[in-house]
Amino acid sequence: MTLSTDALVARLVDLVGADRVVVDPDRLREVSQDRWKKYQSVHGIFDGPQPVALVRARSTDDVAAVLALAHDERVPVVPRTGGTGTEGGLEVVVDGTIVLDGSDLDQILDIDPVDMTATAQCGVRLAVLEDALRAEGLTTGHSPQSQPLAQMGGLVATRSIGQLSTLYGGIEDMLLGLEAVLPGGEVVRVRPVPRRAAGPDVRHVVLGNEGALAYVTEVTVQVYRLPEHRVFTGYLLDDLPGGVEVLREVVTAGFRPSVARVYDAGDAQQHFSHLPGWADGPGDGAGGPGSAVLVAVSEGPRGIAEATAAAVVAAAEAVGARPVDPALVEDWFAHLNWGPEKIEAEKQAMLTDRHLGYTTEVSAAWSQVADLHAAVLRRVREEFPRAADLTMLGAHSSHSYQTGTNLYFVYDYDITCDPREEIELYHRPLNAIVVEEALRVGGSMVHHHGVGKYRTPWVEAEHGSSWRLLTGLKEAFDPHGVMNPGTIYPLT
Repeated sequence: MTLSTDALVARLVDLVGADRVVVDPDRLREVSQDRWKKYQSVHGIFDGPQPVALVRARSTDDVAAVLALAHDERVPVVPRTGGTGTEGGLEVVVDGTIVLDGSDLDQILDIDPVDMTATAQCGVRLAVLEDALRAEGLTTGHSPQSQPLAQMGGLVATRSIGQLSTLYGGIEDMLLGLEAVLPGGEVVRVRPVPRRAAGPDVRHVVLGNEGALAYVTEVTVQVYRLPEHRVFTGYLLDDLPGGVEVLREVVTAGFRPSVARVYDAGDAQQHFSHLPGWADGPGDGAGGPGSAVLVAVSEGPRGIAEATAAAVVAAAEAVGARPVDPALVEDWFAHLNWGPEKIEAEKQAMLTDRHLGYTTEVSAAWSQVADLHAAVLRRVREEFPRAADLTMLGAHSSHSYQTGTNLYFVYDYDITCDPREEIELYHRPLNAIVVEEALRVGGSMVHHHGVGKYRTPWVEAEHGSSWRLLTGLKEAFDPHGVMNPGTIYPLT
């Protein structure tokens, strides 16, 4: 960058207006990192590079103008919307960075109940879009835990998935078209159509790019009718692999519950230890005796929902699983989402108890799940130097496919070090064990949270010889490397 900080800020003010350029140090600290560093953030620790400015774009033209300036002057940019990232993708790691926030592009542009589509700007919160759709008897079918806070641009940029994915799919299954701004300021649009075979699917150049290739400004997704009927089902089992086998039987037989989950005993401890009979199980996670827990939600037209639920019941009872009161499963389902009140409670636990939890999610083929689960738990117990600080260690499967499922490893711990050391002493080594074992068995190192800046050490191993395709995209679209440096593509 050849411009001084003052000159850069002045140029930004000329482009978008003084009211759109934030240079308040406190606000800049807040947007300098994401939830990967949540323990440091709650303690007021912001040791990394600070952005020179936060630009609050109000239009696609604003985004294009800022990216054109950044390209010409070699200024790094971190795209941002809802701010719910968990893998460091929103973290500023290079001096002189602009944070470009699209949260004010917050208009729902169209809801079409005939063609079953919805179009929204990048800053529309998913919860707001859902409320508008539900008023017309529709839904996106997309329900990540971050739904109350997450915004549409970020969901597309991070290749998001929701809790109802086994029925509705991930964001890639819903996305029909989009508008994006490339480095240099060029605006491109992908028209929404039911399907096309006109060459490679260019949606996927932008989908999941995590702000490293383009800035998503508008999205069109397909929508669905609200389900007529829901059936809640739950069972206790001896272990997670046994529960995954029940899921495999249901899904490969052609049934699609909207929610299909199995928790090992360790992870079930925080959600289901109150269930009658739970403590009678043998336990396959940290925390002593306890059952694995299978929960399913079957929804849609009444006949389909009832048939799907019946398939879950048949598969579970065939292996001797013990039924759970459906009302308890329904209550669990009603409290899944991670809204502001849960974030505030988590902050208090970090401050007063020096306690927090993290997750690392990966995916694997059905035949790989038992090996992956056992290996991660074994390695953590045997190799993690601070295993005595763990208060919970476990995993659950929550997104299933014809060929396999994900495993969401969860680890909670009490922190017995300086807050600045927490990531290096706890989160990073635990994350590494999960990622390494997923790649060892032949699975993927990340299922839906994205690469961010903290899974980049394994990104080339993830893609193998096809890594050349991804590096080629970076070379073609962002030759100066100004877009979200360090995300997906390791800093060199």
